[in-house]
Amino acid sequence: MISTKNLHFTYNSSTSFHFPDLSCEKSDSLLITGGSGKGKTTLLHLLGGLQRAESGSIIIDDCDITSLSNRELDRFRGQNIGIVLQQSHFVASLNVLENLTLSSWLASGKQSDVRALELLDHLGLADQKHKAPAQLSIGQQQRASIARALINQPKLLLADEPTSSLDDMNAEVVASLLSDLSKEYNAALIIVTHDQRLKQRFEKSVEL
Repeated sequence: MISTKNLHFTYNSSTSFHFPDLSCEKSDSLLITGGSGKGKTTLLHLLGGLQRAESGSIIIDDCDITSLSNRELDRFRGQNIGIVLQQSHFVASLNVLENLTLSSWLASGKQSDVRALELLDHLGLADQKHKAPAQLSIGQQQRASIARALINQPKLLLADEPTSSLDDMNAEVVASLLSDLSKEYNAALIIVTHDQRLKQRFEKSVEL
């Protein structure tokens, strides 16, 4: 589903990253760990097409996204990649349901209201759909972020430090949701984290 080769990225003359080659199949999970400054978030941004690699290839479902134009990359990301970031970045003026349907509209030009409601119900947030994101707990916000990432049925699900701000109980809930939902939706799951608790949850891992 996703594989990389010879990925290289440079911020400036003193900060350069050479990333190991990675691969992750449909319904499979890969944990990427490493200390601060090792490039975990940078790698996730490269995989999600949020930043451009200086060299190397990123193949997602037989498409090398490094060869796409910015417009093509935006379209590909919206239709094929779901991203759960450290900060939720919800639109504060919209409620939870509207934030999900906005994501579907931006990717396809259509509002997937039924699918959004199904996801919220599946993640135990049906009764929170009309609330503003700021009214949700941290754990609820993280689950809403997962719902938003899944709204367009992505082939690749990326998560950046999804449990770092959660207590043990909610961290286990979110980790289980990510793993179970990636299998349910047949998506490759890649998590970048320094949270040592997740090493006990995911067998395949790469340390930067």
